[in-house]
Amino acid sequence: MYYKELYTTRPGGQLPQLVRAENENMQSRYVVQKILQLREEGVELHDIAVLFRSSFLSFDLEIELTKANIPFMKFGGFKFIETAHVKDVVAYFRVLDNPRDVVSWNRILLLIEGVGPRTAEKIIDDILKKRVQPDDGNSALPTTRFWQEYHNYPEQVQTLFHVLGQAARPSVPPAEKAQQILQYYAPILKARYDDHQKRRKDLEMFQNITERYRELGPLLTDLALEPPNESIVDVESPGPETEYLTLSTIHSAKGLEWHTVFIIYALEGRFPTMRAVASDEELEEEQRLMYVACTRAKENLIITYPMNIYDRESGMILTKPSRFIEGIDEPLLEPWVVE
Repeated sequence: MYYKELYTTRPGGQLPQLVRAENENMQSRYVVQKILQLREEGVELHDIAVLFRSSFLSFDLEIELTKANIPFMKFGGFKFIETAHVKDVVAYFRVLDNPRDVVSWNRILLLIEGVGPRTAEKIIDDILKKRVQPDDGNSALPTTRFWQEYHNYPEQVQTLFHVLGQAARPSVPPAEKAQQILQYYAPILKARYDDHQKRRKDLEMFQNITERYRELGPLLTDLALEPPNESIVDVESPGPETEYLTLSTIHSAKGLEWHTVFIIYALEGRFPTMRAVASDEELEEEQRLMYVACTRAKENLIITYPMNIYDRESGMILTKPSRFIEGIDEPLLEPWVVE
């Protein structure tokens, strides 16, 4: 066994910060606000990184970064809206919002076993020509009757229409619509993807995101936003037009350094993961990952975690900071609370 004594040759500097946020979205909004502040202070975007244990943990932040017009590139996983299974689920929502959306209809119909392009085309044609006739010239769709007129379709298509009909009710909030659609989509996900368990975590995060919306329109608007390719609006950029923020899993960040590093979701149950806690070897690996993440920062290290996160897989509410940072004395870690 070899022993190492770690030390720094640089005196002074700011203490690392531990930021406790009221919820996931508050964590994301804090990170966005802090990035804009750093940018105003002259720190370039390419010298800032946001690190996370698993790819799905950046989904809420990606939406807020896009809304703030902050360009970013993600390493170690697909962007939220680029994943096939999230595109599938969003297509159901688009059909609920606009039953004339041919592209979304085609996508969700082709997910049904036994429905090919020809059958999908016939159903869509029937929907557009016979069943989506506006009342009295009004452009609004007769939503209630529309979702009930499907009895001549194959049984599996009838099941789809039944689910959509239940979710389409105006009294059903987006989070409940998501629950109904995801319950219907679960066997499709399992049949189509070998890594369905990993993708299910992505969809759980999607459902968490829907909980902060009261109407379907704003949710779809935020999901439709394209991440910007140029520098932040209203902020003078001394760097190239290709300047971007780095979002990265910790695995993909090994060997790299940035002026400022955010570590998000430093939450027990997320980092370390619940599965890792059951194994000493895996727990040691998680601890090494936390060490890697913390040592990527050259100047500023900001560790954040949200409180009261409901984990659907375990049925538990996650509230505690990661065991890797819990109990660190205040002289070594500056505490902040975002409410």
